[in-house]
Amino acid sequence: MENWGKIGDEISDWILNYAEKNNISTLVVGVSGGIDSAVTSTLCAKTGLKTLVVNMPIHQAKSQFNLSDLHIKWLEEKWNNVEGHLINLSPIYDLFNTELDKIGTSEIAIANTRARLRMATLYALAGSNNGIVVGTGNKVEDFGVGFYTKYGDGGVDISPIADLYKSEVYFLAESLKIIQPIQDAAPTDGLWNDSRTDEDQIGATYEELEWAMKEVGEGLSTKYSTREKEVMDIYLKLNKNNQHKMNPIPIFKKKID
Repeated sequence: MENWGKIGDEISDWILNYAEKNNISTLVVGVSGGIDSAVTSTLCAKTGLKTLVVNMPIHQAKSQFNLSDLHIKWLEEKWNNVEGHLINLSPIYDLFNTELDKIGTSEIAIANTRARLRMATLYALAGSNNGIVVGTGNKVEDFGVGFYTKYGDGGVDISPIADLYKSEVYFLAESLKIIQPIQDAAPTDGLWNDSRTDEDQIGATYEELEWAMKEVGEGLSTKYSTREKEVMDIYLKLNKNNQHKMNPIPIFKKKID
């Protein structure tokens, strides 16, 4: 059985070593109210480095806003190297959206704009504080189904929990004593005006997607239940369609005469 307390310490040490090696003095993390950002920001706080944790609502559901706020206050109470900040991006998003509406945009493109505005905010803070932006993606999102916004929450400098399955993030959250309401909350990307969950959008739970990712890694079986086949089809489709996020940007290579 994994020692998640030890693994948490190892990840924090890894973050600290990277920062020291690259003369970085500040860690910047966007805090959404979800389990991944809660775990990542806590691991950053444990390094002892200056850690900026930022709540960036864009017409956010009150429940999401409150969870982010609660977690930031919890961090500030436990670690004196943590600075919590609230930056309301709703007016900027509205202006941006109004201008884009003159041309015409899709619903998904506008939703992804929220993540990209947050990314720009985090990098402005990192650039002003000799810092780096710390990613919050887990293994299923980052390398399984690509469930993140390209150059949004996918735009980061380091990814401390990207080798952890979602279930492992929960184990780590428990060892870190992340506040229970966050551990109990349904995962959501926070890119919509309603409170739709990740499962609502994907059509499968993270537990199911994790099963599919492991199954693909171990070699596909020929015997699946009806639901397992549905989940595998969802996983394979998303994995294929989102390769442009997970693979390096294509570069034209000129021929040498």
